[in-house]
Amino acid sequence: MKIDSKGNLIIGSLAIIAITLFLISIFIVTSVNFIESENTQLKSNNEFKYIVDDYDRNLEVLERQSISEATQKVYNGLPIFNSKNQIKKNLDKHLNEKNKEFEKKYGVKISSQTVDVENTNSPWKILFKVKLNVEKNSIKYSGIVERNASVEGLKDPLPLAKLTIASGILTYDEKIHYKNAIAGYMVLHNFKSPESYIEATAPMYIQKCPYDPYIHHGDPGVLDDCLKKGYFHESADGSCYLCRLEGKGKCPHYGLEVFIQTHTYLKNESLSCSDHVVFSDHYNGVKINESDPNSLILDNSHRKKYGLI
Repeated sequence: MKIDSKGNLIIGSLAIIAITLFLISIFIVTSVNFIESENTQLKSNNEFKYIVDDYDRNLEVLERQSISEATQKVYNGLPIFNSKNQIKKNLDKHLNEKNKEFEKKYGVKISSQTVDVENTNSPWKILFKVKLNVEKNSIKYSGIVERNASVEGLKDPLPLAKLTIASGILTYDEKIHYKNAIAGYMVLHNFKSPESYIEATAPMYIQKCPYDPYIHHGDPGVLDDCLKKGYFHESADGSCYLCRLEGKGKCPHYGLEVFIQTHTYLKNESLSCSDHVVFSDHYNGVKINESDPNSLILDNSHRKKYGLI
């Protein structure tokens, strides 16, 4: 279009400027709203992620508590026939309580359920799988959360699960005091020299032995320290924690063993003192030091494993 006057040129320029400013204003307002929306969404997502992470951080504590409660049931004289189911039941109870706590604290809806309790390639840890659903406003999370719980520091359930409190076992001073329980068990099964195990003792709490490789137990002072501290050891022949809860002295999983220490002046050949031997494998050994009433009774293979030949 031909502009035939200076006035028309000015009006046209002003119109173009006004339209440009209007479009810029719309762009700025839209951008600000978009940024605010993005920031709000990001903040909501970060808060939601914190809630899920906080719940996840609580799982290991609840899992360990659930194992400990199963162990205490054994110490109270009640048998456990399926340790996984018992621990699942314990954990689901705690999860329900935690879900109510989070709903009150964060205004979030949570449902969760224990899917599985499994052995790992480490006898010191148990794997838990928990199905978790979390929802807050329009944000949702659903998935399987996996966490390992350590059994270190928990009570050893095997002695009570195997022999029961009716056998006369006592637990004090952080030790298992077998009194006549193992001797009676050996008499019942016609094992040799049951009197050697009268007043035998063993550690009550699971503690991982730091002297690894175990052949170092043959070094000066190491075995004495191991017995004094009450350390447990990894063993392909020993029973895992889940099977220990069921009173199984041996199982197909990679497990644990601990020395049952005799306190006798007798020099008789008797059951080798590794707990899986006493409670399951039943083969004999002899004292390492015949003149020491607190000497371990060990077979050749265990002597070799611990460097005591």
